[in-house]
Amino acid sequence: MKIADYFGSARGHGILATAGSDGRVDAAIYARPHVMDEHTVAFVMADRLTHHNLQSNPHAAYLFMEEGDHYTGKRLFLTKIREDTDKETLDSVRRKSYPELEDEQEFLVSFKVDQVLPLVAPMEDGV
Repeated sequence: MKIADYFGSARGHGILATAGSDGRVDAAIYARPHVMDEHTVAFVMADRLTHHNLQSNPHAAYLFMEEGDHYTGKRLFLTKIREDTDKETLDSVRRKSYPELEDEQEFLVSFKVDQVLPLVAPMEDGV
């Protein structure tokens, strides 16, 4: 299934994990990614720890767990490729408005999708 189709219909909760240049890990709740094409996703983010980490380490992992009683979902392994601060661009992809962030700088951060795995995968040899 294409990731555009999957994230166009899936409902659930997501967590974006990043690490700074010192290796300290952060995890934050994020909505479904904006699928730009089959190899690129983007997230709208404020200038907080997740965004700060991405300035020195472009790698991230996004875990999405679908609503329901089963452990189903996707894991996306990502590499940051660009970010944009243009308000029109941000508004064109935004699904929801957050009035509490009105005075904060926001970024549309785009990532190359390096790998997509199921939320729970069977054990592989050697792992």
